Amino acid sequence: MSQATESIEQELELHRRALTGYCYRMLGSGSEAEDAVQETMVRAWRAADRLQERAALKSWLYRIASNVCFDMQQHPQRRAQPMDLGPASTAESSLGAGLPEHAWVQPIADARVAPGDGDPSGVADARETLRLAFVAALQHLPPRQRAVLILREVLRWKADEVAELLDTSVASVNSALQRARATLERLDLDDTGPSSVESEQQELLQRYVDAFERYDITSLVALLHEDATFSMPPFPLWLRGPDEVAHFMLGQGAHCRGSRLLATSANGGPAVGIYHPAAEGTYEPWAIVVVELSDGGITGLHHFLYPELFAEFGLPPRLDG
Repeated sequence: MSQATESIEQELELHRRALTGYCYRMLGSGSEAEDAVQETMVRAWRAADRLQERAALKSWLYRIASNVCFDMQQHPQRRAQPMDLGPASTAESSLGAGLPEHAWVQPIADARVAPGDGDPSGVADARETLRLAFVAALQHLPPRQRAVLILREVLRWKADEVAELLDTSVASVNSALQRARATLERLDLDDTGPSSVESEQQELLQRYVDAFERYDITSLVALLHEDATFSMPPFPLWLRGPDEVAHFMLGQGAHCRGSRLLATSANGGPAVGIYHPAAEGTYEPWAIVVVELSDGGITGLHHFLYPELFAEFGLPPRLDG
């Protein structure tokens, strides 16, 4: 490998985390975002000799990434959360048939997208726009409106920079941004977000983990806000409130008794990996749970029953007893 080739590869890698965050917001799937960024890197590397100015590398990469995402957004069904598809169920409701993976907004590990440093308010804003509800709301927008809103509102690009990237006019960018904002306003997103400091969040998460592993459902649901939501993709069933969650955990969900949990982070906040008991004293991956917190309590428990996600989060493929 030549020194020049090694240099461009190193420069490309400096943008990987930010590009992954951009592609995730565009696509609503961590695995698809990784694929999009990898394709972006391959295209950029192959055409690196045509880049006249290294100072233009960032905008060039985002142009490629945007085109890759546009190409990938061919499926007619938008990704969503169970709460977007219908009213809350009851604990006795049938789980129903699971929907295909592409029906759901999927979680993403913070290590792949969250900024590790920088202005604290900027980091907080970046984490807020990784929330599942926000990413799901973005899926309501046409791809180019989605790109404009992310570039302007999340990444803070100037209108003329976005216009150049998307080969359009500043007027078109401003119009697309106005329409995108109007759509999100109609969706009436919950903008409360986490209001406690990280140490308090970690303490609350530890209390949740402790109650779950002891399967003390009374203590677990005492941590929930009265309108907390509980979901389980790929199943469309979702629940609201501590009573329904308690009934479910002691009924259909009772097979979770005896599980072990490992803490991680996803979508700008805390998460856990749940391992179910298996043969010979081992524990196997069952679900990644995005734990949403606000005002000293849990506002959302979103279980993603996809064991393949554990590798994406750097979690072990099994636990020993």
